[in-house]
Amino acid sequence: MITQALVANGAKVYITGRTAEKLDRVVEIYSEGQDTIIPIQADIASKADIKKLVSTIESKESKGLHILVNNAGISGSTLETSASSAEEAKKNLFDAEASTFEDWTSVYRTNVSQLFFTTTAFLPLLAKASASEHGWSSAVLNITSISGLIKSSQHHFQYNASKAAANHLTRMLATEIASENGIRVRINAIAPGVFPSEMTAGGSRADQKSELDADKYKNKVPARRPGRDEDMAQAVLNAVCNQYINGEVMVVDGGYTIAAGK
Repeated sequence: MITQALVANGAKVYITGRTAEKLDRVVEIYSEGQDTIIPIQADIASKADIKKLVSTIESKESKGLHILVNNAGISGSTLETSASSAEEAKKNLFDAEASTFEDWTSVYRTNVSQLFFTTTAFLPLLAKASASEHGWSSAVLNITSISGLIKSSQHHFQYNASKAAANHLTRMLATEIASENGIRVRINAIAPGVFPSEMTAGGSRADQKSELDADKYKNKVPARRPGRDEDMAQAVLNAVCNQYINGEVMVVDGGYTIAAGK
């Protein structure tokens, strides 16, 4: 969704991920000409890979990097939350085989830690682009989730807690970088509601798109449907182009949090 929106509006987009085949498939399907989408295989949960990624883009972009989107995320294991007694709650939440420190650490490594390390590693390139464009401040956009805003665990405590941390990390980074140090880089987050993705749909088609049954959400979301590509595209373009938005977590959820309660 995000890559398509940026390419359609004239951006050259570098995409990264651990699986080369998936990256190449995105290029094959969604490129709008030579070098509109450039794949770079990397693991953004590794500082060494992040360093290589920065060096690669720095060697190609003499004016710096205008937009950085942090979009990686994993959900981790799910747990049963219904219980008729304290003993049953302990059995479900503590004793369950899937309930491990390793699972929490893995989720936080991808959903929180990499936001910090990727953003801070790219700061010089982002600041360079700000200096090269009159009236422009480069933008970091973290894709978090409304799961970090609502009270329910949705059966995955570690995921929701990590997204709450990602939302707060966004504001802390914006404060320290732009407000405290005066670096011309804006840092915002989009907290999406239910959008079709490999995580929410459990898989994707050959074109890297996923589908959700819209009928399931008629009574869960005031918009009476899941999010669409154009909903995300409009939010992304607003976040990266509007020079007066900084340190914000923008909710794009069709009213889900109104119904669920924060």
